[in-house]
Amino acid sequence: MVAHLGPFWSYQLVVAIVLNVLLNALQIGAYAARLAGVTTGRVGTSISLFNIVVTASRFANMFYAPMLGSISDAAGKLVRVPALHDGEVGQYEMQMRAIIGAASVGSLIGAALLPTFAYAFARGVGAFERRGSMPRAIGRLADGRVVVAILRTLRFPPLGLFGRFSLRDVPPKLLLGNILVTGIYAVGVVAAYLASVIRPDVARTALSASGLVNGVATIAFALVVDPTSAYIVDQAAKGEKSLHDVKTMVFYLGLTAVIGTLLSQLLLLPAALVIGGAAHLINVPR
Repeated sequence: MVAHLGPFWSYQLVVAIVLNVLLNALQIGAYAARLAGVTTGRVGTSISLFNIVVTASRFANMFYAPMLGSISDAAGKLVRVPALHDGEVGQYEMQMRAIIGAASVGSLIGAALLPTFAYAFARGVGAFERRGSMPRAIGRLADGRVVVAILRTLRFPPLGLFGRFSLRDVPPKLLLGNILVTGIYAVGVVAAYLASVIRPDVARTALSASGLVNGVATIAFALVVDPTSAYIVDQAAKGEKSLHDVKTMVFYLGLTAVIGTLLSQLLLLPAALVIGGAAHLINVPR
């Protein structure tokens, strides 16, 4: 049973949590590339940097999957009934929730450091223009002087930050879409692993669903979040919107990303049950 899984903490869980914090902070920080595009006047280059960072962070999310697999294997060897038994929350599910909680912490850190990320992206745009190579521009981060200059921009967000940005300046569909996309990304892989333990008879089928769930989130991001935010940046570049409007958008994108990861805690169990149920239907003989 779940109660005999051993200590709650393991090095696999710690590594998964640390990676998830770092990756989510980087993914949220990528929103600052939009702001850097307006401040530098190099919108195309900034969007390219944004795509590189987002793609790399989403790909890197797979690096903690083996850690989830190790934790799931330990649970799968012992759990032959649903991880939720008689209304009691199993230790394995709580470990999965800790990993999702790490996504919330990372998103909060990334949102708080958006001004620092904006500065880093602006320097990245300048480095690319001087060197004509994106890998060489990114390689500038290995220069200690560049790192020190970026660290000097670290600031705690002012207490009156919310009063400076109005929700009326940001399309509601952009914010709602960002909450949904972020929530799905945060829960997709974790829910698939939880489903594999809840429904051990279809564990492999359930695990294969994680790519499908994240694929849906990718499509939603490409259809709703990315085009709308890019349009606002284009308007600012043409003078139809102000720099403050872009800052407002970036601020609320960071905030809604944090909300999305918090929402994923509510989505975890329903998503795992849906994935497990779908996996069972797929395996029913016809």
